[in-house]
Amino acid sequence: MVEAIASQNPEDHCMNQKTKEKTISRRSMVSRGFTASAGLITSGLLPTAHGILPATPKIRIGQIGTSHPHASGKLAAIRGLDDIFELVGVVEPDEVQRQKIADKDVYRDVTWMSQNDLLNSNVAAIAVETQVSQLVPTAMQCLTAGKHIHLDKPAGMSLPACRAMHEQAKQKDVTVQMGYMLRYNPAFALLFDIVKKGWLGRITEVTAEMGKLANDSLRQELSEFSGGGMFELACHLIDAMVTILGRPEKITAHNRSSYPNKDSFLDNQLAVFDYPHAIATVRCNHIDPFGFPRRHFNVVGEQGTFQINPLEPPKVSLALDRPRGNFKKGFQDIEIPTSGGRYDAEFEDLANVIRGQKELAWNSEHDVTVQESILLASGMELSPNSLPIQQNNDAK
Repeated sequence: MVEAIASQNPEDHCMNQKTKEKTISRRSMVSRGFTASAGLITSGLLPTAHGILPATPKIRIGQIGTSHPHASGKLAAIRGLDDIFELVGVVEPDEVQRQKIADKDVYRDVTWMSQNDLLNSNVAAIAVETQVSQLVPTAMQCLTAGKHIHLDKPAGMSLPACRAMHEQAKQKDVTVQMGYMLRYNPAFALLFDIVKKGWLGRITEVTAEMGKLANDSLRQELSEFSGGGMFELACHLIDAMVTILGRPEKITAHNRSSYPNKDSFLDNQLAVFDYPHAIATVRCNHIDPFGFPRRHFNVVGEQGTFQINPLEPPKVSLALDRPRGNFKKGFQDIEIPTSGGRYDAEFEDLANVIRGQKELAWNSEHDVTVQESILLASGMELSPNSLPIQQNNDAK
């Protein structure tokens, strides 16, 4: 299992998918000969085309929860990959919530089950899509029952609970796949592969941002989290940053609430991550009217740069100080192949793991480091028994 890609360096809410959507990503990458896909499948960062997977037996899977912002999209991915998965049922104990979503296309004709019935069934895997506060407690019940899990982000609000969850998975010999969606974005898969090969040289800088314009309803909803948008949204960026650079030495959090008379939501945030040879910055701004198209992730090394802007659908600019593989010296725009559904690759990869064809490329140590970094970057507290990364917190 990989740790931070940097250690292998020689120098050191939208876009829900309909059930009928099918993945075209990995197979089309190979058949169409996209330059950007070269090396990604063999690197293990993208799953093989799901058509290559055995058609039978299908993997029996269920879903617990429908309240997470990604819940309907994840279920659409599962139902769309019906040559891989057999959806056994969905759990939603809140009757009001179930009535609210029952007529949506993705939930039509599903079998509604109790949580006990699903846990006691012969499903191999469960997607956990509850409210954030219930993600880890629900995950623990699934792991105790011996089920592989896909756990949506972030991994709760407690670092010790996150650690305990991964320990339980280890004891039960099952997989925790975190739902950080950028892991399987083809632009990020290419970035991870290029960094792993050392083509950018030693990494010195990462700058990243995810924002949106939150209405009053969303602000109220996100006020539940003391860490604001950095905790709930920018966690995707922090996961990608840790994939490249590993565990930071120090994190400085700058958090602002722009409308304290309205709510307590931290809507304008910046976190600075200090590394021995690099400085990374992650921003999250929920008062940005052009937040979605401005989302970006840029990496600077001593021998090149890699820029993704926007993140979805991704556009990539690569600059190299010398030719590397099929890429020339200097600046170049890289055509990124069209993937299938937003979450298809996550579940294709999980299928490969469950079938014993590979190990997940992000291990428990990585996931715990990400959780620690998210909490500190959001200005949230760690357990007093933890040995945390050095933290500075500037909250207003």
